[in-house]
Amino acid sequence: MNTEKPAQPGRPDFASTSVPRHLARGVIGFGLIIGSIALVPFVGPASLLAAPLALVAFRGCPTCWMVGLAQTISRGRLERQCEDGVCTLAKAHPAAGGDARDVSSL
Repeated sequence: MNTEKPAQPGRPDFASTSVPRHLARGVIGFGLIIGSIALVPFVGPASLLAAPLALVAFRGCPTCWMVGLAQTISRGRLERQCEDGVCTLAKAHPAAGGDARDVSSL
């Protein structure tokens, strides 16, 4: 069951379901870019055809991947609060039923 909040309309969501999955996408993306450039002397310009595949792994560009990493890490920990046209980041409020990591009730 997915308990994550949906992305706000009009704002792109680059986050992954987990940090290890997101890091794996980064390793694949950066590996494809580095590999395609490093193989040019051996394979020729045809090796550069692997570089666009990195855009698929990054879901756009390396900057999009980094934004997604920040979103993945902060998901559920930070929330955006806007009042009177001023937006700030604040710690997210715990779930109504209490946080599973809360040991104060023991």
